[in-house]
Amino acid sequence: MTDSTASAPATQTPDENTLMAERRAKLHAARKSGNAYPNDFRRDAMAGDLQSRFGETSKEDLEATPHPVKVAGRMMLRRVMGKASFAALQDMSGRVQIYVNDEGVGADTHEAFKHWDIGDIVSAEGALFKTNKGELSVKATRIRLLSKSLRPLPEKFHGMADVEARYRQRYLDLITNDTSAKVFVTRSKLLQAIREFFVARRYLEVETPMMHPIPGGAAAKPFKTHHNALDMELYMRIAPELYLKKLVVGGFERVFEINRNFRNEGMSVRHNPEFTMIEFYEAYQDHHYLMDLTEQLLRECAQKIVGATTLPYGGHMVDLGKPFDRLTMPQAVNKYHPIHTLAQLSDRSYLLEQLGKMHVKVKGAPLKDRALGELQLLMFEETTEALLIQPTFIVDYPWEISPLARKNDTNPEITDRFELFITGREMANGFSELNDPEDQASRFAQQAEAKTAGDDEAMFFDADYIRALEHGLPPTAGEGIGIDRLVMLFTNSPSIRDVILFPQMRPEALVQINANTGESMKASLTTPSK
Repeated sequence: MTDSTASAPATQTPDENTLMAERRAKLHAARKSGNAYPNDFRRDAMAGDLQSRFGETSKEDLEATPHPVKVAGRMMLRRVMGKASFAALQDMSGRVQIYVNDEGVGADTHEAFKHWDIGDIVSAEGALFKTNKGELSVKATRIRLLSKSLRPLPEKFHGMADVEARYRQRYLDLITNDTSAKVFVTRSKLLQAIREFFVARRYLEVETPMMHPIPGGAAAKPFKTHHNALDMELYMRIAPELYLKKLVVGGFERVFEINRNFRNEGMSVRHNPEFTMIEFYEAYQDHHYLMDLTEQLLRECAQKIVGATTLPYGGHMVDLGKPFDRLTMPQAVNKYHPIHTLAQLSDRSYLLEQLGKMHVKVKGAPLKDRALGELQLLMFEETTEALLIQPTFIVDYPWEISPLARKNDTNPEITDRFELFITGREMANGFSELNDPEDQASRFAQQAEAKTAGDDEAMFFDADYIRALEHGLPPTAGEGIGIDRLVMLFTNSPSIRDVILFPQMRPEALVQINANTGESMKASLTTPSK
């Protein structure tokens, strides 16, 4: 159906308060006639299913074999033509057209229908047919107004132009923007595919606490809260890692958790203070196994959801089908900036000179006191990380910045750790787990010293976790993957806010209308975000 609303465009658009007042008057009239919000209608068909099943059926076949249906949805389009009207109802699966006339529903009901509004929730019962133009439709024998829409949809309801409004009023974005709705359908399918991948490999899905007495499992600044009954400070989870490894100690040798984490840090197109990850752990495996497993996971998910292992992102085509690069930080810097040789990238003096020229700022200890591995990391982050468009594992992280990872057997200056980068963003972090309780206690102590020195992202000393390790953690490999960033990749979305249904935002100033008096009430005086 290509029709628009019933009335011709006015020379001046009424303001929203005027339109709401008109709609509220219609609601009051409906209340006088009976139940304005009935809940006794039960649909038996979805729009998308009808289109799939009968979209190719001929007009003659539908007429020969009647198919009575009950549909419902939001009225998005309408055209009134005297004694007949057409409207489009939208449900979560798509849209279907309904045909309303005096003969089918009665003159009085049809007349009432003409005064319903775009955005109203409507039900229709009748038989399927096809119009002369071949559009699948329902010839209504009964229609009802199920829920009155008091607020009009955005003026251009084929997609909200105001990006901030899309994030704040996601429900309107989903109603009016089919592309946005598809992003969140893809997100749901991706989560399901990830679950199926791990369950098929005998992993057990578990749940661990979201409020921790000690924040651990990552280097991040936590949110604090207070438990009144226990009279103690608690921290919102920054990562589930330590709890999951306690479960491996307890004999759950393959576990995963799709979890919400909270980090009290900056916000950007890649960062939201509340975000989703999957973390998984498997006993008797190492980080090499995890890298292979991660490649399999991403390829299988891409095939299931997109039907291909090559995904468009920005101006690039990301190829998940080829083996991922595996490079150390110096190798990656040298590959993308051959001017820096591997020998130079292993020289502290050279790195200090280069980082000084770039005016790199760091928290905690000054650059001159940093270990070689830390300087290599800073050089990598400043020069190369954003260039890793194709999937690349960066391996052999220095032990100083890997407090939970196992040191390499042949080179104790590095750990058996990797991070996966795609489209210039970190997607995953994994390693062979440190299961030596004495080594872990020593590293916790060093982290505690760094925190005392001013690094608010350094870890706490977690004595309870050390106690668990002292009971024996088998050789284990573990990894975390950022779900939100993965959805960004799979949906070609430029911002993390595009893939989180309700991203965190500064409160806006709202004006509410008192339903009884019609008077305005200021709900918040907070300055809107810019």
